[in-house]
Amino acid sequence: MPTNLPPDYFEAEKRYREANTPAEKIVCLEEMLTIIPKHKGTDKLRADLRRRISKLKSAAQAKKGVGKRESVFRIEKEGAGQVAIAGPPNTGKSSLVAALTNASPEIADFPCTTWHPTSGMMPVDDIQIQLVDTPALNKEYVDPEFMDFLRRVDLLLLTVDLTAGTIQQLEDAVTLLKENRIIPKHVEPPADDRRAWFQIPFLVIAAKNDNEDTNAVYEIFRELTHNQWEMIPVSIHKNKNVDLLKHKIFEKLAIIRVYSKTPGKKADMTEPFVLKNGSTVADFAEKVHKDFVTKLKSARLWGSSAFEGQRVQRDHILNDGDVVELQV
Repeated sequence: MPTNLPPDYFEAEKRYREANTPAEKIVCLEEMLTIIPKHKGTDKLRADLRRRISKLKSAAQAKKGVGKRESVFRIEKEGAGQVAIAGPPNTGKSSLVAALTNASPEIADFPCTTWHPTSGMMPVDDIQIQLVDTPALNKEYVDPEFMDFLRRVDLLLLTVDLTAGTIQQLEDAVTLLKENRIIPKHVEPPADDRRAWFQIPFLVIAAKNDNEDTNAVYEIFRELTHNQWEMIPVSIHKNKNVDLLKHKIFEKLAIIRVYSKTPGKKADMTEPFVLKNGSTVADFAEKVHKDFVTKLKSARLWGSSAFEGQRVQRDHILNDGDVVELQV
Protein backbone atom coordinates (compact mmCIF):
# COMPACT_ATOMS: atom_id res chain seq x y z
CA MET A 1 0.00 0.00 0.00
CA PRO A 2 1.47 3.41 -0.94
CA THR A 3 2.37 5.58 2.05
CA ASN A 4 1.75 8.96 0.40
CA LEU A 5 -2.04 8.90 0.11
CA PRO A 6 -3.62 12.23 1.16
CA PRO A 7 -6.10 12.47 4.06
CA ASP A 8 -8.99 13.05 1.62
CA TYR A 9 -8.47 9.53 0.28
CA PHE A 10 -9.08 7.96 3.69
CA GLU A 11 -12.16 10.14 4.24
CA ALA A 12 -13.59 8.90 0.94
CA GLU A 13 -12.66 5.33 1.90
CA LYS A 14 -14.56 5.72 5.16
CA ARG A 15 -17.63 6.96 3.28
CA TYR A 16 -17.29 3.97 0.96
CA ARG A 17 -17.43 1.55 3.90
CA GLU A 18 -20.50 3.34 5.28
CA ALA A 19 -22.33 3.50 1.92
CA ASN A 20 -25.56 1.52 1.69
CA THR A 21 -26.21 1.35 -2.04
CA PRO A 22 -24.09 0.36 -5.05
CA ALA A 23 -24.57 3.86 -6.50
CA GLU A 24 -23.15 5.46 -3.33
CA LYS A 25 -20.24 3.00 -3.29
CA ILE A 26 -19.42 3.71 -6.94
CA VAL A 27 -19.35 7.47 -6.30
CA CYS A 28 -16.96 6.97 -3.37
CA LEU A 29 -14.67 4.66 -5.34
CA GLU A 30 -14.57 7.09 -8.26
CA GLU A 31 -13.73 9.85 -5.80
CA MET A 32 -10.88 7.75 -4.36
CA LEU A 33 -9.61 7.08 -7.87
CA THR A 34 -9.58 10.82 -8.60
CA ILE A 35 -7.69 11.64 -5.40
CA ILE A 36 -4.89 9.04 -5.73
CA PRO A 37 -1.61 10.49 -7.06
CA LYS A 38 -0.60 8.92 -10.38
CA HIS A 39 2.78 7.18 -10.18
CA LYS A 40 4.15 3.63 -10.26
CA GLY A 41 3.60 3.14 -6.55
CA THR A 42 -0.17 3.56 -6.97
CA ASP A 43 -0.65 1.51 -10.14
CA LYS A 44 -1.93 -1.60 -8.33
CA LEU A 45 -4.25 0.37 -6.06
CA ARG A 46 -5.76 2.29 -8.98
CA ALA A 47 -6.24 -0.97 -10.89
CA ASP A 48 -7.94 -2.49 -7.85
CA LEU A 49 -10.33 0.48 -7.55
CA ARG A 50 -11.23 0.20 -11.24
CA ARG A 51 -11.97 -3.51 -10.79
CA ARG A 52 -14.22 -2.79 -7.81
CA ILE A 53 -16.08 -0.07 -9.73
CA SER A 54 -16.54 -2.41 -12.68
CA LYS A 55 -17.74 -5.21 -10.39
CA LEU A 56 -20.33 -2.97 -8.72
CA LYS A 57 -21.62 -1.70 -12.07
CA SER A 58 -21.82 -5.24 -13.44
CA ALA A 59 -23.65 -6.44 -10.33
CA ALA A 60 -26.16 -3.59 -10.65
CA GLN A 61 -26.72 -4.47 -14.29
CA ALA A 62 -27.15 -8.16 -13.43
CA LYS A 63 -30.06 -7.33 -11.12
CA LYS A 64 -32.23 -6.82 -14.18
CA GLY A 65 -31.97 -10.52 -14.96
CA VAL A 66 -33.02 -11.73 -11.52
CA GLY A 67 -36.08 -9.55 -11.06
CA LYS A 68 -34.69 -7.30 -8.34
CA ARG A 69 -35.84 -3.70 -8.02
CA GLU A 70 -34.09 -1.27 -10.31
CA SER A 71 -33.53 2.32 -9.24
CA VAL A 72 -36.03 4.71 -10.84
CA PHE A 73 -33.04 6.96 -11.54
CA ARG A 74 -31.32 4.41 -13.74
CA ILE A 75 -32.32 6.02 -17.03
CA GLU A 76 -30.49 4.91 -20.14
CA LYS A 77 -29.26 7.74 -22.35
CA GLU A 78 -31.10 8.12 -25.64
CA GLY A 79 -30.83 10.44 -28.59
CA ALA A 80 -28.24 13.17 -29.05
CA GLY A 81 -27.91 13.98 -25.35
CA GLN A 82 -29.47 13.52 -21.92
CA VAL A 83 -30.79 16.72 -20.33
CA ALA A 84 -32.16 16.85 -16.78
CA ILE A 85 -34.71 19.49 -15.77
CA ALA A 86 -34.28 20.22 -12.07
CA GLY A 87 -35.38 22.93 -9.68
CA PRO A 88 -37.34 23.83 -6.54
CA PRO A 89 -40.99 22.73 -6.15
CA ASN A 90 -43.66 24.16 -8.46
CA THR A 91 -41.29 25.96 -10.84
CA GLY A 92 -42.85 24.55 -14.02
CA LYS A 93 -40.51 21.63 -14.72
CA SER A 94 -43.23 19.17 -15.66
CA SER A 95 -45.07 21.69 -17.85
CA LEU A 96 -41.84 22.32 -19.72
CA VAL A 97 -41.23 18.60 -20.36
CA ALA A 98 -44.85 18.10 -21.46
CA ALA A 99 -44.60 21.01 -23.90
CA LEU A 100 -41.27 19.98 -25.41
CA THR A 101 -41.55 16.18 -25.58
CA ASN A 102 -43.90 13.24 -26.03
CA ALA A 103 -43.90 12.58 -22.26
CA SER A 104 -46.90 13.14 -19.99
CA PRO A 105 -45.63 13.99 -16.49
CA GLU A 106 -48.21 14.78 -13.81
CA ILE A 107 -48.88 18.53 -13.68
CA ALA A 108 -50.66 20.34 -10.84
CA ASP A 109 -50.78 23.74 -9.13
CA PHE A 110 -49.52 22.32 -5.84
CA PRO A 111 -45.82 21.58 -5.22
CA CYS A 112 -43.95 18.25 -5.39
CA THR A 113 -46.23 16.44 -7.84
CA THR A 114 -43.21 14.75 -9.45
CA TRP A 115 -41.95 11.87 -7.29
CA HIS A 116 -40.20 9.87 -10.00
CA PRO A 117 -38.27 10.99 -13.09
CA THR A 118 -40.13 11.06 -16.40
CA SER A 119 -38.23 10.83 -19.67
CA GLY A 120 -39.31 12.13 -23.08
CA MET A 121 -37.73 12.88 -26.46
CA MET A 122 -37.57 16.44 -27.79
CA PRO A 123 -37.23 16.89 -31.57
CA VAL A 124 -34.78 19.58 -32.68
CA ASP A 125 -34.64 19.78 -36.46
CA ASP A 126 -33.62 16.25 -37.53
CA ILE A 127 -32.40 14.87 -34.20
CA GLN A 128 -33.94 13.87 -30.87
CA ILE A 129 -32.72 15.02 -27.44
CA GLN A 130 -33.74 13.28 -24.22
CA LEU A 131 -35.32 15.46 -21.52
CA VAL A 132 -35.86 14.08 -18.03
CA ASP A 133 -38.31 15.68 -15.58
CA THR A 134 -37.02 15.11 -12.03
CA PRO A 135 -38.36 15.39 -8.47
CA ALA A 136 -38.08 18.80 -6.84
CA LEU A 137 -34.77 19.76 -5.25
CA ASN A 138 -35.49 19.60 -1.53
CA LYS A 139 -32.87 20.27 1.14
CA GLU A 140 -34.97 18.35 3.69
CA TYR A 141 -34.30 15.08 1.86
CA VAL A 142 -31.72 14.30 -0.80
CA ASP A 143 -31.91 10.92 -2.52
CA PRO A 144 -28.30 9.82 -3.24
CA GLU A 145 -29.42 8.04 -6.42
CA PHE A 146 -31.07 11.26 -7.64
CA MET A 147 -27.84 13.19 -7.12
CA ASP A 148 -25.88 10.40 -8.80
CA PHE A 149 -28.17 10.69 -11.82
CA LEU A 150 -27.68 14.47 -12.02
CA ARG A 151 -23.90 14.03 -11.88
CA ARG A 152 -23.98 12.05 -15.12
CA VAL A 153 -26.28 14.07 -17.38
CA ASP A 154 -24.97 16.05 -20.35
CA LEU A 155 -26.80 19.27 -19.44
CA LEU A 156 -28.79 20.53 -16.46
CA LEU A 157 -31.72 22.92 -16.97
CA LEU A 158 -32.29 24.68 -13.66
CA THR A 159 -35.82 26.11 -13.44
CA VAL A 160 -36.90 29.05 -11.31
CA ASP A 161 -40.34 30.68 -11.02
CA LEU A 162 -40.59 34.37 -11.96
CA THR A 163 -43.74 34.72 -9.85
CA ALA A 164 -42.28 33.62 -6.50
CA GLY A 165 -38.92 34.27 -4.82
CA THR A 166 -36.78 33.79 -7.93
CA ILE A 167 -33.42 34.77 -6.42
CA GLN A 168 -33.90 32.60 -3.34
CA GLN A 169 -34.94 29.64 -5.48
CA LEU A 170 -31.78 29.89 -7.54
CA GLU A 171 -29.54 30.28 -4.50
CA ASP A 172 -31.14 27.35 -2.67
CA ALA A 173 -30.92 25.05 -5.70
CA VAL A 174 -27.29 25.93 -6.45
CA THR A 175 -26.33 25.49 -2.79
CA LEU A 176 -27.96 22.07 -2.60
CA LEU A 177 -26.27 20.91 -5.78
CA LYS A 178 -22.90 22.22 -4.57
CA GLU A 179 -23.30 20.33 -1.30
CA ASN A 180 -23.55 17.24 -3.48
CA ARG A 181 -20.46 18.22 -5.51
CA ILE A 182 -22.39 19.32 -8.60
CA ILE A 183 -21.33 22.70 -9.99
CA PRO A 184 -21.68 24.59 -13.29
CA LYS A 185 -19.02 23.81 -15.87
CA HIS A 186 -17.68 27.38 -15.80
CA VAL A 187 -17.08 27.26 -12.02
CA GLU A 188 -13.86 25.83 -10.62
CA PRO A 189 -14.07 23.37 -7.68
CA PRO A 190 -12.73 24.59 -4.31
CA ALA A 191 -8.93 24.50 -4.53
CA ASP A 192 -8.54 22.95 -1.07
CA ASP A 193 -11.10 20.17 -1.66
CA ARG A 194 -9.63 16.99 -3.17
CA ARG A 195 -12.97 15.21 -3.55
CA ALA A 196 -14.35 14.38 -6.99
CA TRP A 197 -16.44 17.28 -8.32
CA PHE A 198 -18.87 17.10 -11.21
CA GLN A 199 -18.80 20.11 -13.54
CA ILE A 200 -21.88 20.11 -15.76
CA PRO A 201 -23.17 22.72 -18.23
CA PHE A 202 -26.06 24.66 -16.63
CA LEU A 203 -28.81 26.68 -18.27
CA VAL A 204 -31.23 28.64 -16.07
CA ILE A 205 -34.87 28.62 -17.21
CA ALA A 206 -36.82 31.60 -15.87
CA ALA A 207 -40.27 30.03 -16.11
CA LYS A 208 -43.79 31.50 -16.09
CA ASN A 209 -42.76 34.61 -18.01
CA ASP A 210 -46.42 35.17 -18.94
CA ASN A 211 -46.93 38.95 -18.75
CA GLU A 212 -45.40 42.42 -18.37
CA ASP A 213 -45.01 42.00 -14.61
CA THR A 214 -42.83 38.93 -15.01
CA ASN A 215 -40.88 40.70 -17.77
CA ALA A 216 -39.93 43.30 -15.18
CA VAL A 217 -39.09 40.61 -12.61
CA TYR A 218 -36.85 38.89 -15.15
CA GLU A 219 -34.88 42.08 -15.85
CA ILE A 220 -34.38 42.65 -12.11
CA PHE A 221 -33.39 38.99 -11.71
CA ARG A 222 -30.72 39.37 -14.41
CA GLU A 223 -29.35 42.51 -12.76
CA LEU A 224 -29.24 40.98 -9.28
CA THR A 225 -27.37 37.92 -10.58
CA HIS A 226 -24.92 40.24 -12.40
CA ASN A 227 -25.42 38.28 -15.63
CA GLN A 228 -23.36 35.43 -14.13
CA TRP A 229 -25.84 32.83 -15.36
CA GLU A 230 -26.80 31.94 -18.89
CA MET A 231 -30.60 32.06 -18.78
CA ILE A 232 -33.72 32.17 -20.94
CA PRO A 233 -37.17 33.50 -19.93
CA VAL A 234 -39.86 31.04 -21.02
CA SER A 235 -43.65 30.96 -21.05
CA ILE A 236 -45.31 27.67 -21.90
CA HIS A 237 -48.78 29.29 -21.90
CA LYS A 238 -47.67 32.03 -24.33
CA ASN A 239 -45.28 29.76 -26.26
CA LYS A 240 -42.58 32.34 -25.57
CA ASN A 241 -38.97 31.38 -26.41
CA VAL A 242 -39.84 27.67 -26.69
CA ASP A 243 -38.09 27.25 -30.05
CA LEU A 244 -35.20 29.43 -28.83
CA LEU A 245 -34.85 27.12 -25.83
CA LYS A 246 -34.71 24.02 -28.04
CA HIS A 247 -31.85 25.43 -30.09
CA LYS A 248 -30.08 26.73 -27.00
CA ILE A 249 -30.14 23.20 -25.56
CA PHE A 250 -28.60 21.95 -28.82
CA GLU A 251 -25.89 24.63 -28.52
CA LYS A 252 -25.16 23.87 -24.85
CA LEU A 253 -24.73 20.16 -25.59
CA ALA A 254 -21.77 21.15 -27.81
CA ILE A 255 -22.69 18.71 -30.56
CA ILE A 256 -22.69 18.71 -34.35
CA ARG A 257 -24.68 16.83 -36.98
CA VAL A 258 -22.72 15.15 -39.76
CA TYR A 259 -24.35 13.47 -42.75
CA SER A 260 -23.09 10.42 -44.61
CA LYS A 261 -22.72 10.17 -48.38
CA THR A 262 -22.06 6.98 -50.33
CA PRO A 263 -19.89 7.45 -53.46
CA GLY A 264 -22.07 7.96 -56.53
CA LYS A 265 -25.25 8.56 -54.49
CA LYS A 266 -27.01 11.49 -52.86
CA ALA A 267 -26.28 12.21 -49.22
CA ASP A 268 -28.68 10.85 -46.59
CA MET A 269 -29.97 14.06 -45.02
CA THR A 270 -32.60 12.37 -42.85
CA GLU A 271 -30.54 10.70 -40.11
CA PRO A 272 -27.37 12.58 -39.17
CA PHE A 273 -24.61 11.17 -37.03
CA VAL A 274 -24.19 13.20 -33.83
CA LEU A 275 -20.67 13.99 -32.65
CA LYS A 276 -19.07 16.34 -30.15
CA ASN A 277 -17.72 19.72 -31.21
CA GLY A 278 -14.16 19.39 -32.44
CA SER A 279 -14.67 15.91 -33.89
CA THR A 280 -12.61 14.90 -36.91
CA VAL A 281 -13.22 12.87 -40.05
CA ALA A 282 -11.63 9.89 -38.24
CA ASP A 283 -14.12 10.29 -35.37
CA PHE A 284 -16.96 10.30 -37.91
CA ALA A 285 -15.60 7.18 -39.63
CA GLU A 286 -15.51 5.33 -36.30
CA LYS A 287 -19.09 6.41 -35.62
CA VAL A 288 -20.23 5.03 -38.99
CA HIS A 289 -18.43 1.70 -38.47
CA LYS A 290 -15.59 0.79 -36.12
CA ASP A 291 -13.65 -0.89 -38.96
CA PHE A 292 -13.72 2.23 -41.13
CA VAL A 293 -11.37 4.18 -38.91
CA THR A 294 -8.46 1.78 -39.56
CA LYS A 295 -9.15 1.49 -43.30
CA LEU A 296 -9.81 5.19 -43.88
CA LYS A 297 -7.59 6.79 -46.55
CA SER A 298 -9.26 10.17 -47.02
CA ALA A 299 -12.70 11.70 -47.46
CA ARG A 300 -14.60 14.16 -49.61
CA LEU A 301 -16.51 16.86 -47.83
CA TRP A 302 -19.36 19.28 -48.53
CA GLY A 303 -20.17 21.97 -45.99
CA SER A 304 -18.91 25.02 -44.13
CA SER A 305 -15.57 23.46 -43.13
CA ALA A 306 -14.42 22.98 -46.77
CA PHE A 307 -15.32 23.88 -50.34
CA GLU A 308 -17.73 21.63 -52.24
CA GLY A 309 -16.37 18.11 -52.66
CA GLN A 310 -12.95 18.97 -51.19
CA ARG A 311 -10.74 15.99 -50.40
CA VAL A 312 -9.70 16.13 -46.73
CA GLN A 313 -7.57 14.03 -44.42
CA ARG A 314 -8.64 12.05 -41.36
CA ASP A 315 -7.63 14.83 -38.94
CA HIS A 316 -9.86 17.45 -40.60
CA ILE A 317 -12.20 19.03 -38.02
CA LEU A 318 -15.87 18.91 -38.95
CA ASN A 319 -18.61 21.54 -38.59
CA ASP A 320 -22.33 21.15 -37.97
CA GLY A 321 -24.13 20.20 -41.18
CA ASP A 322 -21.09 18.81 -43.02
CA VAL A 323 -21.62 15.98 -45.52
CA VAL A 324 -18.84 13.39 -45.61
CA GLU A 325 -18.05 10.74 -48.22
CA LEU A 326 -15.53 8.29 -46.75
CA GLN A 327 -12.79 6.86 -48.96
CA VAL A 328 -11.73 3.43 -47.61
